[in-house]
Amino acid sequence: MLEPIELSREESESLLRLGVVGRVAVTTPDGPYIVPVNYSVVDDAVVLRTTPYSVLGRHGRDAVVAFEVDQLDQDQHHGWSVLARGRAEAVTDPEELERIESSCPPQPWASGNRPLFLRIAWTEVTGRKLGRGWDPKAEMPYQRRLDT
Repeated sequence: MLEPIELSREESESLLRLGVVGRVAVTTPDGPYIVPVNYSVVDDAVVLRTTPYSVLGRHGRDAVVAFEVDQLDQDQHHGWSVLARGRAEAVTDPEELERIESSCPPQPWASGNRPLFLRIAWTEVTGRKLGRGWDPKAEMPYQRRLDT
């Protein structure tokens, strides 16, 4: 059995910034929902686009949510997971929307118009990996290119 290893906040944030697809957990009157989303990171916040009438659009705004991104290798029996928690807020300021669009806009894979930008400014970021002797960044099959 492999022991889980806690990642530092810096390692966790770095993996979070490289990811492209994650999941948002939100509480609704019918109970919890977990929604897969494409996302980007702008400053210290996860940014995603959705519709105002979606589960996230209706119940995620002004709510504390959890966001998870991970990578698993079933053959090697190792992987990592990062969890960010914070309050989701609608981004409505035109200057802020322009800044997001010009820096690293989220690119939804789902079809349709997704005009609502939600920003999850994290207050907590934690991560774990399973297994030693491997580099999670090097083994990510698909990751966001960060222009430096």
